[in-house]
Parts: sequence; C-alpha cells; structure tokens
Amino acid sequence: MEDNLIVCEGLSKRFGMQYALDHVDLTIGRGRIIGLLGPNGSGKTTWIKLLCGLLQPSSGTVRINGLTPGAATKAAVSYLPDRMYFADWMVAGDLMDYFEDFYADFDRGKAERMCASLGIQKTDRIKTMSKGTKEKLQLAVVMSRNAQIYLLDEPIAGVDPAARDFILETILRNYNPEGTVIISTHLIADVEQVLDEVIFLKEGQVVRHDTVDHIRETEGRSVDALFREIFRATSYLDNGGDK
Repeated sequence: MEDNLIVCEGLSKRFGMQYALDHVDLTIGRGRIIGLLGPNGSGKTTWIKLLCGLLQPSSGTVRINGLTPGAATKAAVSYLPDRMYFADWMVAGDLMDYFEDFYADFDRGKAERMCASLGIQKTDRIKTMSKGTKEKLQLAVVMSRNAQIYLLDEPIAGVDPAARDFILETILRNYNPEGTVIISTHLIADVEQVLDEVIFLKEGQVVRHDTVDHIRETEGRSVDALFREIFRATSYLDNGGDK
C-alpha cells in the first residue's frame, strides 16, 4: 500500500482555452479530514471529478494508491456529488440495493441504521423527501462504504443548520479511520471544527495546503478568517458556479 493516498503532479484541466485547474501539485496522506476550500469557480469540483475518473487531465498526472483514476481505483473512492443524481421514482431501499449491487464494501446494515435514526423508511419515495432529507439519505449510503477516499462535494450547501450538524456528525462517526475524507465547501465556519487540514484553491491553483493547527498557531486566527483575507476580492455569491 502506498504511503501517500493521493499524489498530483502538474495536474491541469482546461475547458477550451480556460484553465479550471492550473498545474496543481498535491500530496495527501491517510486518516485525515481535509477541507477543499475556495469560492465558486476555483476548481474544486473539477479536481474531485478528476479523482473520480469522471474527467481526464489536460496535462500532468493524478494517482490514487499509485494508480491512475479509473476502473482500478473506483473501489477505493466513495463520491458524493453536489446534486442528487438518483431518479425520483426510487425509494430509499432502491438506493441501498443500488449501492449493494455496485460496491463490495457497502455496509447495508450501517446504512439502514443511519436511515432509521433519521426516520427514513425503506419504502419512502425520494420524490416526496425534502432537500435536506435527500442530502442525508445520499450521505448515509456514501458513508456506509468502507472506502479509502470519501469525496464530498458541497455536502452542507442549501440545508438548514440542524441538517448541517447531522451531516458533519455522520461524517465523523462513519468514515473509515484509515481512509481520508475530502469536503469541498465555501462554508468554512460550519466545517472548520472537524478538519485536520485545508487546501485553498484560487483560480485553479493551490494557494495553501496546511494543517488547521499550524494555521491557528502561526496566523493566530481561524481558518475562516484566513480564508476571508485570501479571497477578499472574490465574492462568495458568485453565480457562475464552481468548475
């Protein structure tokens, strides 16, 4: 097993002439909860999709356990996209069946216990669920895998504070301790207390990769305060969408 879980070297992705990721160099170890932080358009979703093998680099390389993302790495990665991608006609039990069929590391019992704690029944139809309940259901099945990497793209966006607390508690209690969780978000204050490390992305480039403890010790302030300073000129409310 590789000591480094994720290694990116000169990783770039262009859409037309525009760089969504621009020569990213990163090394990520195991057993960490990492915040992937940046405003809309900074490249967070692009990087996550490259790790999942959903996009291919324009140049440079990315490795997971020493392997290029693809069929060989899918078993190691549990991915929560930034929007629900399952059909409305499905019921909660269908979603569990889907994960059980596709992923050998899926723990059906864990998913059922998490759903029961939420008051979600196996026969509940996804179409009738609130946005917050859909987010929780999808997170429950994603976190019920014994994966090495959990890629969570904006897991707390658009849900109420109580739902955010549940989502963060679910992540902390249910990820594989030998794996690494990467949480993409711009809601820094809500997630800072659970993070071990942070990666700041700005215009497709890594401007800082550091531990939360080191930032607090050397900067004398929170990650949220540092983030606001670095991205002061960039609006949180950019409606262009993340790439």
